[in-house]
Amino acid sequence: MATKIRPVLSEKNKYYIDKHRYYELKHFCLQYADWKKAYSILDGYDSYQVGLGVKSSGVSDRTADYGMARAYYSNRIDMIERVARLTDLELSFYILQGVTEGYSYDILKARFNIPCCKDVYYELYRRFFWLLDIERQ
Repeated sequence: MATKIRPVLSEKNKYYIDKHRYYELKHFCLQYADWKKAYSILDGYDSYQVGLGVKSSGVSDRTADYGMARAYYSNRIDMIERVARLTDLELSFYILQGVTEGYSYDILKARFNIPCCKDVYYELYRRFFWLLDIERQ
């Protein structure tokens, strides 16, 4: 299920980022589903029993703790979705599926009938991580 893309690009490529930075950003994106699940569970009720690891700020204010945790997850979810839209508005759904679920072009073509060729998709895939690198600095 892993994306079949080389992590090393030529430094002359306009979307070049270091191999280890690429892996860092890729693993950041793969947490997207966990963040969405945690965000939906944090509804203000006692989620401590669910095991989300909401840590107290030292003051006994659970509402503030929940609010901070929801803001944490919301910021990360929004960042990935925003960068996917910045990469390409029309193909943002497919880019989001590729970077958050680890789907390759072939899987996207089979499951969702992505309306572009492999070269275009992987160019946008690289552009996504290049933009995310800028956003996360």
